[in-house]
Amino acid sequence: MARFAVMNMTDAAASRVRDIVTSRGEGALGLRVGIKKGGCAGMEYTVDLVTEVKPKDDHVEHEGAHVWVDPAATLYLLGTTLDFEKTKLRTGFVFRNPNEASACGCGESVELKPADLKQLAEARGEL
Repeated sequence: MARFAVMNMTDAAASRVRDIVTSRGEGALGLRVGIKKGGCAGMEYTVDLVTEVKPKDDHVEHEGAHVWVDPAATLYLLGTTLDFEKTKLRTGFVFRNPNEASACGCGESVELKPADLKQLAEARGEL
């Protein structure tokens, strides 16, 4: 049985995570993603460098890149794919999140609805 993962990441995101960790040097382990209140739509995604793993964080690994998910964000990030894009207008991580109810025009904040708890328990094999 495949291990449950709150979210996954594309090859492009994994490459960028590895680049960030390498550029930060010794002590950098990966990134932590989460959410916080803010922006015109109500919530914003957070991406922070990890130098110390928090035991309750969910861990996602892809092609040697490590991302931890803040447990407070789990219900909002369930099923999300972390991507990385370079366009003429912006370069950065992109969250493809099935729990987004809407997003602001600038794309910096989102309205999120929590994932179904039953779906989470079933995905983790708890039901």
